[in-house]
Amino acid sequence: MNVMDFEEDIMNIIEAIEKEQLRSDIPNFRAGDTVKVFVKVVEGTRERIQLFEGVCIARSGGGLREMFTVRRISSGVGVERTFPLHSPRLEKIEVARHGIVRRAKLYYLRKLTGKAARIRERR
Repeated sequence: MNVMDFEEDIMNIIEAIEKEQLRSDIPNFRAGDTVKVFVKVVEGTRERIQLFEGVCIARSGGGLREMFTVRRISSGVGVERTFPLHSPRLEKIEVARHGIVRRAKLYYLRKLTGKAARIRERR
Protein backbone atom coordinates (compact mmCIF):
# COMPACT_ATOMS: atom_id res chain seq x y z
CA MET A 1 0.00 0.00 0.00
CA ASN A 2 1.34 3.37 -1.02
CA VAL A 3 1.67 6.22 1.50
CA MET A 4 -0.36 8.52 -0.77
CA ASP A 5 -3.25 6.03 -0.88
CA PHE A 6 -3.20 5.80 2.91
CA GLU A 7 -3.35 9.60 3.28
CA GLU A 8 -6.18 9.77 0.76
CA ASP A 9 -8.18 7.15 2.68
CA ILE A 10 -7.74 9.07 5.93
CA MET A 11 -8.86 12.31 4.27
CA ASN A 12 -11.98 10.59 2.92
CA ILE A 13 -12.81 9.26 6.40
CA ILE A 14 -12.32 12.71 7.96
CA GLU A 15 -14.53 14.34 5.29
CA ALA A 16 -17.27 11.76 5.91
CA ILE A 17 -17.20 12.39 9.67
CA GLU A 18 -17.27 16.17 9.14
CA LYS A 19 -20.25 15.89 6.75
CA GLU A 20 -22.24 14.09 9.45
CA GLN A 21 -21.61 16.92 11.92
CA LEU A 22 -22.53 19.80 9.59
CA ARG A 23 -25.80 21.50 10.47
CA SER A 24 -28.47 21.90 7.82
CA ASP A 25 -30.67 24.45 9.65
CA ILE A 26 -28.36 27.45 9.20
CA PRO A 27 -29.93 30.45 7.44
CA ASN A 28 -28.18 32.28 4.64
CA PHE A 29 -26.53 35.35 6.20
CA ARG A 30 -23.38 37.37 5.67
CA ALA A 31 -21.47 40.31 7.12
CA GLY A 32 -23.74 43.32 7.65
CA ASP A 33 -26.80 41.27 8.54
CA THR A 34 -28.40 41.61 11.96
CA VAL A 35 -28.72 38.14 13.47
CA LYS A 36 -30.29 36.65 16.58
CA VAL A 37 -28.19 33.82 18.00
CA PHE A 38 -29.89 31.53 20.53
CA VAL A 39 -27.13 29.96 22.66
CA LYS A 40 -27.58 27.05 25.09
CA VAL A 41 -26.01 27.99 28.43
CA VAL A 42 -25.41 25.29 31.06
CA GLU A 43 -25.39 26.50 34.67
CA GLY A 44 -24.88 23.61 37.05
CA THR A 45 -27.68 21.16 36.32
CA ARG A 46 -29.90 23.73 34.60
CA GLU A 47 -29.79 24.55 30.92
CA ARG A 48 -31.27 27.72 29.48
CA ILE A 49 -31.23 29.58 26.19
CA GLN A 50 -29.59 33.00 25.97
CA LEU A 51 -30.25 35.42 23.11
CA PHE A 52 -27.37 37.39 21.58
CA GLU A 53 -28.53 39.83 18.90
CA GLY A 54 -26.23 42.05 16.86
CA VAL A 55 -24.57 42.74 13.54
CA CYS A 56 -22.51 39.98 11.96
CA ILE A 57 -19.16 41.67 11.32
CA ALA A 58 -17.21 38.67 10.00
CA ARG A 59 -17.43 35.10 8.77
CA SER A 60 -14.30 33.04 8.48
CA GLY A 61 -13.20 29.49 7.84
CA GLY A 62 -15.05 26.82 5.98
CA GLY A 63 -16.85 23.58 6.54
CA LEU A 64 -17.01 22.40 10.12
CA ARG A 65 -14.50 25.04 11.26
CA GLU A 66 -16.52 28.03 10.06
CA MET A 67 -16.90 30.86 12.58
CA PHE A 68 -18.87 34.09 12.65
CA THR A 69 -18.51 37.18 14.84
CA VAL A 70 -21.49 39.18 16.11
CA ARG A 71 -21.17 42.70 17.54
CA ARG A 72 -23.67 44.62 19.62
CA ILE A 73 -23.67 47.62 21.92
CA SER A 74 -24.56 46.70 25.51
CA SER A 75 -24.87 49.53 28.07
CA GLY A 76 -22.83 51.80 25.81
CA VAL A 77 -20.00 49.27 25.48
CA GLY A 78 -19.30 47.30 22.31
CA VAL A 79 -19.48 43.55 22.87
CA GLU A 80 -18.29 41.03 20.29
CA ARG A 81 -18.81 37.32 20.46
CA THR A 82 -17.45 34.70 18.08
CA PHE A 83 -19.43 31.51 17.51
CA PRO A 84 -18.61 28.28 15.68
CA LEU A 85 -21.29 28.07 12.98
CA HIS A 86 -21.93 24.32 13.36
CA SER A 87 -21.71 24.19 17.17
CA PRO A 88 -24.28 22.04 18.98
CA ARG A 89 -24.43 24.81 21.62
CA LEU A 90 -26.28 27.02 19.14
CA GLU A 91 -30.00 26.36 19.42
CA LYS A 92 -30.81 28.38 16.30
CA ILE A 93 -29.81 31.44 14.29
CA GLU A 94 -32.37 33.91 12.93
CA VAL A 95 -31.72 36.74 10.49
CA ALA A 96 -33.52 39.86 11.75
CA ARG A 97 -32.55 42.08 8.78
CA HIS A 98 -30.19 42.09 5.83
CA GLY A 99 -27.74 44.97 5.56
CA ILE A 100 -26.01 46.59 2.59
CA VAL A 101 -22.23 46.57 2.98
CA ARG A 102 -19.30 46.47 0.56
CA ARG A 103 -16.88 44.55 2.75
CA ALA A 104 -16.58 40.97 3.95
CA LYS A 105 -15.09 42.07 7.30
CA LEU A 106 -16.67 45.04 9.09
CA TYR A 107 -13.95 45.65 11.66
CA TYR A 108 -14.15 49.39 10.94
CA LEU A 109 -17.44 49.45 12.91
CA ARG A 110 -15.37 49.12 16.09
CA LYS A 111 -14.21 52.72 15.70
CA LEU A 112 -17.65 54.14 14.85
CA THR A 113 -20.37 55.07 17.34
CA GLY A 114 -24.00 56.12 17.17
CA LYS A 115 -25.53 56.93 13.80
CA ALA A 116 -22.21 56.51 11.99
CA ALA A 117 -22.26 52.79 12.83
CA ARG A 118 -25.66 52.23 11.20
CA ILE A 119 -26.00 49.85 8.26
CA ARG A 120 -28.60 50.41 5.54
CA GLU A 121 -31.16 47.67 5.05
CA ARG A 122 -31.20 45.51 1.93
CA ARG A 123 -34.67 45.20 0.41
